[in-house]
Amino acid sequence: MASSSVGMACLLLVSLSCMVVPSLAKVYTVGDASGWTTGVDYSTWTSGKTFKVGDSLVFNYPTSHTVDEVSKSDYSTCTVGNAITTDNSGATTVALKKAGTRYFICGVVGHCGNGMKLAVKVESGLAPVPAPAPAPSKSKSSAKSTSSSSASSPISSDTPLTTTPSTTTTKTPDSSSWTWSVSPVMAVVTTWVALFLMVIS
Repeated sequence: MASSSVGMACLLLVSLSCMVVPSLAKVYTVGDASGWTTGVDYSTWTSGKTFKVGDSLVFNYPTSHTVDEVSKSDYSTCTVGNAITTDNSGATTVALKKAGTRYFICGVVGHCGNGMKLAVKVESGLAPVPAPAPAPSKSKSSAKSTSSSSASSPISSDTPLTTTPSTTTTKTPDSSSWTWSVSPVMAVVTTWVALFLMVIS
């Protein structure tokens, strides 16, 4: 009888620990304090941010504007009237459910041309493996050959362009924007462990 009580206690502890695994999904308020309006450079707002599957975009705006999700070509040309989805409620939340680039404009004529356009590249939830840092060079000739070879190599659209030396910073997510959920893998593993413990005890 005591062994089954121990097994049940283990099962309860493991199950509870699974329920508090944080999912690092973030909620981004588009334009921060400025919101969704004309006169904001949204390409600057997106720089430095990494949007991942599971994150959300929150658009806050007066109802004189809209949030229209559009195709890449309609985004590029600020074509209104062909929206994939549209909302004018003043508070629109968009869940980023799959990887790829999403395009948003204001559907009011002239507003997209005045800057109310946003392109968001959504990455899968897996963190990319960072490339190893190059070894420091000791001679000027090797530094020149490195910079000339990197200048002539093609740049992919996934590579951010920078003019300053890059540094790696680790940003701790703001706990107010975390969502709490059960990791499905963790739930399965802990269930099997708990069942195993019950059988052997």
